[in-house]
Parts: sequence; structure tokens; C-alpha cells
Amino acid sequence: MAAMTNLLVKDDANPLVELTFVPITDTPEPFWRTNMAGVPYEGQARLIQSVVKQKNGSYKVTVKLEVPVMETLGASGTSFGYVAPAKVAYVTTAILSLFVNQRSTIADRANTIKMMLGLIGGATSTSATGQINGSSAADTYKNSIASMPLLFTSLVLAN
Repeated sequence: MAAMTNLLVKDDANPLVELTFVPITDTPEPFWRTNMAGVPYEGQARLIQSVVKQKNGSYKVTVKLEVPVMETLGASGTSFGYVAPAKVAYVTTAILSLFVNQRSTIADRANTIKMMLGLIGGATSTSATGQINGSSAADTYKNSIASMPLLFTSLVLAN
């Protein structure tokens, strides 16, 4: 495995905010966490990798991103000036897993990842590779009418 380094990712803020995922540990599985000033520990985004050998000899390779959404209760404060501290309202989690046969090659795995990223990126009948653009990716996903982005962004939650 390659040495762990900081990972820079842009979020959906306007203007875009660059988040730095700092390596925390590589055992038992690689783990990164953001270190945003003014955000409590539980509000930091987390990234975890894992490789698990399956009973049939193949491998499950997974990356999991957890993005806590913070809320501030009583932001205007009380008549005594007390403002409740920010806390995590909920966590949105994305998991991408690749199940690979032990005989698969780097080229096989890379091709599968490329195709999946194209699908998630909004591949359509006219755009074979999707519309991923680092400066406007979130807007592309939010406004997309392509099937894969719609699957993840426009779902209707049942009560």
C-alpha cells in the first residue's frame, strides 16, 4: 500500500471550500479525518478504506466517506447571552465497494472503476463519460437528469 498522505477534496460550498483529510492511522485499516477549525471532533468528515478477503477467495475493496452535517441550536442565544454549541444533526455516508476475483488484473479493476465513475458522473446516451468537473461537480450532480446521479441525489424518502 502507498504511504498515507493528506487528501484534498473540494466540497459544495459557494465558493468551493477545500477540505484536507489528514491521515490518522493505517492499522487496522487506513483512516483519514478532516481537521476544520471551529468544528468539534464528531463534526469532522471521515474516510475509511478496507480490504476484506471473502470466503470464496475474492476480495471486497471498500472506501467509506462519512460527512457529518452540523446544526446550531439557538444561534441567536438566550436573553442571558447563552448560545448552544453546534452539534451533529445527522451523518451522510457514501460507500463504494469493488468485489474483485483474485485473478483480476490492475487493468480489469481500473476499467471497472473508470466505468463506475462515469456512471456516477452522469453518463447518458450523449455523454459517455459523464460530466465530472472539479469546480462544479456538486451542481452537476444536483441538476443532472442522468439516471445514476438522480438515483443518489433526488430520492424521495418514504415516511
